[in-house]
Amino acid sequence: MPVFEYKGLNSSGKNVKGMHDADSAKTLRAQLRKEGIFVTEVALKSDKGVASMATSEVDVKKLVLSRITTSDIAIMTRQLAVLLGAGVALVEALTALQDQVDHERLKLIVNQVKNRVNEGSTLADAMSQHSRVFNHLYVNMIRAGEHSGALDVVLMRLADFTEAQARLKSKVMGALTYPIIMVFVSTGILAVLLTVVVPKVSKIFEDNKMTLPLTTRILIASSNFARNYWWVILIAMALVIWGFLRWKKSAKGQVAWDTFMLKVPIFGKLMRMIGVARFATTLSTLLKSGVPLLTALDIVKNVVANHVLAAVVEKARDSIREGESIAAPLKRSGEFPPLVYHMVAIGERSGQLEEMLSNVGRAYEDQVEVRVASLTAMLEPVMTVGMGAVVAFIVMSILLPILQLNTAVHG
Repeated sequence: MPVFEYKGLNSSGKNVKGMHDADSAKTLRAQLRKEGIFVTEVALKSDKGVASMATSEVDVKKLVLSRITTSDIAIMTRQLAVLLGAGVALVEALTALQDQVDHERLKLIVNQVKNRVNEGSTLADAMSQHSRVFNHLYVNMIRAGEHSGALDVVLMRLADFTEAQARLKSKVMGALTYPIIMVFVSTGILAVLLTVVVPKVSKIFEDNKMTLPLTTRILIASSNFARNYWWVILIAMALVIWGFLRWKKSAKGQVAWDTFMLKVPIFGKLMRMIGVARFATTLSTLLKSGVPLLTALDIVKNVVANHVLAAVVEKARDSIREGESIAAPLKRSGEFPPLVYHMVAIGERSGQLEEMLSNVGRAYEDQVEVRVASLTAMLEPVMTVGMGAVVAFIVMSILLPILQLNTAVHG
C-alpha cells in the first residue's frame, strides 16, 4: 500500500504533519478527516526521493543506510517510554515518535504500528508484524507491560537492556577487529612476497645453479605453487568455507561447534561469560517486566546464542514444570559457573530472584569487559610476533643463499 506524507490542521487549529498509508490521496484525506485533521498538503512518499522498498532503481547506499541498528531501537524505545510516562496517550505518543525518529525506514514502521494501534490492535501485536525489527523478546516484554498497565516502566527497562546488549556486542566486536585486520594485512603482505619478490630472487639462484638450503627450497616451492595454482587455493578456500558453513547449520554441527567454542582455550571462557551474562540479564529484565517464568525461559533460550547453554535452559524450564527449582538443573549441567546457580538458589529462597539475576548479569558483563580488554592487549603483540616470524623466515631463506653465493665468489 502506498505511503503518503501529509500536512494539515487539527481540531485545535494547530499544524500537524506525518505519514500514513492509504489506497490513494483521496482515501487518505477521508481517513484523516475522521480523525479531526484537515489536510492541506499530501504527497506520495516515494515521490520525495526518500529510500523506499518500492523504488524501481537499486540504490546501494540507501539500502545499506536503511539497516535499523540496535541503537536506533533503543533510542526509539526510550523516547516512547518518556512520552507515555508523561501521560501522553499511546496513539498520540506514536504520532509524536514518528516525527522524532530520523531513520526513514524506522519512521515508516512506526507509522504502520500507529495505524494498527489506531485500528484497535495492541502495541505488541502491531510490533510483532515487524519481527525483523522487534524480536520475540521485545514483543513479549511490550505485551507484559500492556497487561500489567506499566508499559512506560517496561519500555524504560527495555531501552536500558537494549543499550546494554549493544554495548556488550560492540566491545566483543571491537576486540575482534584488530586480529581480523592483521590477518588480512598479513595475508596481503605474504601474497606480495611469494608472488613478486621471491620469484625474482629465486631466478638469481637458478642462474648460479646453487645447492639451496631446505628453508629456501620450501619457500621457492611455496612461491611457485602460489603463482601457478592461485586459482586452486581460492577454489579450495571457497569449498572449505562453504562446507564449514553448511556443516555448522546442521543440527549436529551447531551443537558440536558451540561445544567447541565453550572449550577452546582463551576464547572459550569469554564465550561462556557472554552467554551467562545474556542469560542472567535477559531473564531478570523479563521477570521484572511481568513476563511469566516459563515464557521468559523460552525467550532466554534463544538469546544465549549457544545451543549447549540453550539446551540447559530448556531442561531448566521442563524441570520447573515438574516442580523443581531453576538452580538444580543449572548445577547438574556443569555448564553454568557455581556463582550463577548459587545466586539463583539464594534468589529463589529469598523471593528476590530478579535482583539476584541482575547482580549476576552485571558481574559477568564486568568480567567480559575486563577479559576483552586483556585479550585485546594480548593479541596485539602475539599477532605482531607471528607476522614478524613469517617475515623473518622469508628473509632468512633469501639471505642464506645470498651469503653462500657471496662466500663462493670471494673464496
